[in-house]
Amino acid sequence: MEAWERVRSNKGAPGVDGAAIEDFERDLQANLYKICKPDVLGQLLPASGASGSDPQA
Repeated sequence: MEAWERVRSNKGAPGVDGAAIEDFERDLQANLYKICKPDVLGQLLPASGASGSDPQA
């Protein structure tokens, strides 16, 4: 919650998705869950065929 308080106090511009702080706060608990538990939601899985490493490096 400390990170959220820092973001909220910053009063920055909306993110790339266009959501403002007020939009995020409307469903705060669900939104915090989404960013705290992305592996549960499958959001950290690489796209099909992507290994996450660069064999050319």
